[in-house]
Amino acid sequence: METIHLPGGQLTLAQLSAIFQTIPVEFDLLDQDDIIRWSSMNDHRLFTRTESDLGKHVLAVHPSHSKARVQAVLDQMHHGERQSISLLITHHGQPVNIAFYALHDDQGAYLGCVEVTQPVANHQVKGRWWRNFKQIFRH
Repeated sequence: METIHLPGGQLTLAQLSAIFQTIPVEFDLLDQDDIIRWSSMNDHRLFTRTESDLGKHVLAVHPSHSKARVQAVLDQMHHGERQSISLLITHHGQPVNIAFYALHDDQGAYLGCVEVTQPVANHQVKGRWWRNFKQIFRH
């Protein structure tokens, strides 16, 4: 079984895959040229990604109304002017957080970024203290 060694420990490729299949969050890895190199193609995705999207420029999979904003953020990351951004949008009437995080190697060279998308409606519920309390005791 292949083991991946990372800061903080090690895990198997099967464990890593299970993490990305289980967590209800979308991850898209863009390389230094803004090409989609990896995507968490799980059942929780709000924005569909397929194998055919791999190798495409990220703007090719974004809606036209957001392309200029996405390009501006990526340009800022390329030039070291921004390390991250977190945006709250509405998708099909539900609040969704989309965040971009710049990735760098140990020497500080830009490697690309990871785009993380997560529905947040459950995080914004009134009475969240009571909801959290009930979740602890739910089986």
